[in-house]
Amino acid sequence: MSTILDKIAAIEAEMARTQKNKATAGHLGLLKARLAKLRRELITPKGGGGGPGEGFDVAKTGDARIGFVGFPSVGKSTLLSTLAGVYSEVAAYEFTTLTTVPGCIKYKGAKIQLLDLPGIIEGAKDGKGRGRQVIAVARTCSLIFIVLDVLKPLKHKKLIEHELEGFGLRLNKDPPNIVFRKKDKGGINLQTMVPQSELDLDTVRTILSEYKIHNADITLRYDATSDDLIDVVEGNRIYVPCIYLLNKIDQISIEELDIIYKIPHCVPISAHHRWNFDDLLEKMWLYLKLVRIYTKPKGQLPDYESPVVLHSDRLSVEDFCNKLHRSIAKEFKYGLVWGSSVKHQPQKVGKEHILADEDVVQIVKKV
Repeated sequence: MSTILDKIAAIEAEMARTQKNKATAGHLGLLKARLAKLRRELITPKGGGGGPGEGFDVAKTGDARIGFVGFPSVGKSTLLSTLAGVYSEVAAYEFTTLTTVPGCIKYKGAKIQLLDLPGIIEGAKDGKGRGRQVIAVARTCSLIFIVLDVLKPLKHKKLIEHELEGFGLRLNKDPPNIVFRKKDKGGINLQTMVPQSELDLDTVRTILSEYKIHNADITLRYDATSDDLIDVVEGNRIYVPCIYLLNKIDQISIEELDIIYKIPHCVPISAHHRWNFDDLLEKMWLYLKLVRIYTKPKGQLPDYESPVVLHSDRLSVEDFCNKLHRSIAKEFKYGLVWGSSVKHQPQKVGKEHILADEDVVQIVKKV
């Protein structure tokens, strides 16, 4: 493991020494590609047995999972226990092999699992302990909370982002708009939709040659960087929303608080005094992109107590049926929908109809 770390350190040192300009773009691209390959080896060593989450016993429960990341003594534990204590039906602590899950919080009818991920910061990048398994769990989260001390936020923020980025987690970013298709022959064919400031045919060839790819079609639909191209070639990046929680706001002035509020993706809070939790939960709901659908049994009132929670990417009536039970979709005849996704109340719909938040659905089965 130390040899991989030595190689990573050597490449990072060379990148720091190399001036950034048009002439060195190809060389820097090559170094970045090598770095990405070494980091991948660090997470999943060659011939390593067992799955990525082996031995890290955290069962996924609820409608979404949020990972908490932060340095020691930033108030992470206080925040976790306060949230789980105030908003949870289950305040019992489930101990896992490596970390603590303070139950599931229930918000707007959705059950949301909270997960403390200490190992990401404490030595995961050095391959210590169970860093790999912790990262594997972080990659399954629907949302990341980065908890920062409001008195030294930017220093910690940079360190944590660097750590997570190194393990293929991309925070608050969309996947690169690059079409990449390998082929058997014909060399490297590069198409650009807009002028490129960093990538040209030579740089692209250099990066791809590091992956032993000599025949491919690439279309760049925006001004892309070599990092974007490497992410697409690696193909194992996770794009996850992230909220920065600036804790301990009771220790700063109102003027400083006004400045902090302008930082994107940030929520200032005080875990100790339970300040601004409403704002935090609202933002959490927005970033999770969850949608509530209510069920209505025939001849009865809708059940507004326990909605079926869907993700905004999967909102068809068929997705709704599958969330209830796989067999329902097979017996499906049609659905009756009340709500903003239909013109008439109720309206008869098929499996492919797309639902909206707080719609009411009644499923009619085949006889």
